[in-house]
Amino acid sequence: MDVCLMVEGQEGVSWEQWRALARAAEDAGLGALFRSDHYRSIVRGEPAGALDAWATLAALATCTERIRLGTMVSPVTFRHPAVLAKNAVTVDHVSHGRVEFGIGAGWYEAEHESYGFSFSTPRTRLDELDRQLQEITRQWTEADDIRPRPVQQPRPPIIVGGAARPRTVAAAIRHADEYNTTFPSVDEARERARVLAQAARAAGRPPLRFSMMTGCIVGRDDGEVRDRLAAWREITRGTSEPPICGTVDQVSARLREYEAAGVERAMLQHLVHEDVEMVALLGEVAAQVAG
Repeated sequence: MDVCLMVEGQEGVSWEQWRALARAAEDAGLGALFRSDHYRSIVRGEPAGALDAWATLAALATCTERIRLGTMVSPVTFRHPAVLAKNAVTVDHVSHGRVEFGIGAGWYEAEHESYGFSFSTPRTRLDELDRQLQEITRQWTEADDIRPRPVQQPRPPIIVGGAARPRTVAAAIRHADEYNTTFPSVDEARERARVLAQAARAAGRPPLRFSMMTGCIVGRDDGEVRDRLAAWREITRGTSEPPICGTVDQVSARLREYEAAGVERAMLQHLVHEDVEMVALLGEVAAQVAG
C-alpha cells in the first residue's frame, strides 16, 4: 500500500505551513501530497480560509523534488474545463511530471454561495463531471491546437472520487486510472473495491487503482496519541476520534486490514496541520506497510 499525506487546505493553511508540510512529506518518504480543493472552511470555521489548490500545488512543485502532488478532489463547479486542464498541465510542467489529477462533482453548497458558483442539482453536477472528463482528456491527448501537452504521457493520472455509486463508477471506468473513496470502514472498502473491479471487468478494461481518503492520528506512544487526539478534538469540536488512530504499529496494522480489503493507496487526512512532526511518523507507517 502506498501511504500519502492529505491536507485540508481550506482550514487556514498558510503558505509557510504548506511549504513545511510538503518538505516534511518528502523527507518522510511518503508517496504523494494531496490537498483538498475547497474555498471555505468546513471544520474550523471563520476566520480559516483557503489558498487556491492549483496555485498552491504549482508553488509546492518548485520547492520539492520527488513527491507527487494532486487534488483530492477538484470540483467541476469551480472552473471551466479548459482552465482546469491548463492548471494541471502547468503543475505537471513545473513539477517535471509529478501531478495527479483528482476530480469530482462537488458537494459543499456553502462555498458555492459565498463565491458565486452555480451549484444546481446532483444530477447536473454529475453530468458536468462526465463532460469535463471527456473534454479535459481530449485537450491533453487529441487536440492538435492546444499546447503544451502534459509532461506525463499520454496524460497525468486521473482520479475520480465517490462512494462506488453507479454514476461515479461509470465516469471512472470511462476516463480514470484510480477510484478514491472517503472514510470507509474495512467492510465498506471491500464492497466498494468489489463493485469497481466488477465494473472494470464488464467494460473489458484493466482494473483501476482503488484508494481511500480517511482521517488519521499517529503517535510514538500512547501519551503522544492522547495529546494529538486532544488537539484534533479541539479543532473538530467533538468527542470522537478519526477512523485510524494509534501508535505507528497500530496504525500500520489497521492499514494492512484495509490493504487486505483491496485498498492500494491511502491518503491520510492530517487535520492539525500545525503539527508538522506527525508527518515523519506517517513516513514510518509507510515504511512498515510497504515492508
